[in-house]
Amino acid sequence: MILATGRAHPELAEEVARLLGTEVVPMQNYDFANGETFVRFEQSVRGVDAFVIQAHPNPINHWVMEQLLMVDALKRASAKRITVVAPFFPYARQDKKHKGREPISARLMTDLYHKAGANRLMSVDLHSPQIQGFFEGPVDHLWALPLMADYVAEQYGTDNLTVVSPDSGRVRVADIWADRLSSPLAIIHKRRDPDKPNQVQVHELVGQVAGRDCLLVDDMIDTGGTILSAARALKENGAKSVLVAATHAVFSDPAVERLSSDAFDEVIVTDTLPIPEEKRFEQLTVLSIAPLIAKAIYAVFDDDSVNSLFPGHA
Repeated sequence: MILATGRAHPELAEEVARLLGTEVVPMQNYDFANGETFVRFEQSVRGVDAFVIQAHPNPINHWVMEQLLMVDALKRASAKRITVVAPFFPYARQDKKHKGREPISARLMTDLYHKAGANRLMSVDLHSPQIQGFFEGPVDHLWALPLMADYVAEQYGTDNLTVVSPDSGRVRVADIWADRLSSPLAIIHKRRDPDKPNQVQVHELVGQVAGRDCLLVDDMIDTGGTILSAARALKENGAKSVLVAATHAVFSDPAVERLSSDAFDEVIVTDTLPIPEEKRFEQLTVLSIAPLIAKAIYAVFDDDSVNSLFPGHA
């Protein structure tokens, strides 16, 4: 086994390597003056089982290209098997055509990985599970829910907890959270203006939230507009506290300003994406995703079941 990483979030790969009792393979990664990327492995990779870890923060296209080049280099150097580890899968929100003449960008990403030489994909909390069917090979879909749910249960208990879906599209995920925590479910209905991306308007709240600790759950926080609207709606309806649990901390501006407001008591995320100091705030809690990825990588390497890491999920 070898672990390789790009430059987007090397700390995550190094922690995964430490948990697996190995080291990240030495590489050259740099950019030419015109922005083109160069990669080269500094040791033989012939016959290896390679896991290529790359986070995809802004600028996402740059880090996608670096990962594709690493996969191509491994294929051309006769690696036995190549697994792309993309904890935050790039372009996952564009998984279908909403209007005519649009791309299905998530499908294009899986095609690019396959063409570059990837035999397998591994990701955490895909925005849409159907992406698993886009790739011509196995896809390991990891769940951060057990990690975050256990943290919430330990810190807040479950007797006064209500799980809240911030919109109708996340109800299924919120329902799984509610089952895990044995808590009631509430739903916020919102309408998104198709001509104004990242802007939403909350319309109504279904469920009892007054006097309760309300846990908003989602797979990612980008600009924070949806979550802020939902949090305000909960506070206006008498919620005792508002917590947020989201796997991917995209945190595009003005997310930090919104999330650090008094609408939130705690924002819980994982480190699938790097979170620099300037994007950290008082209410933020960051849980490490490295143990989950390390267990999944070892299961794949050992030809064991990845699904066994998630009892109760198919």
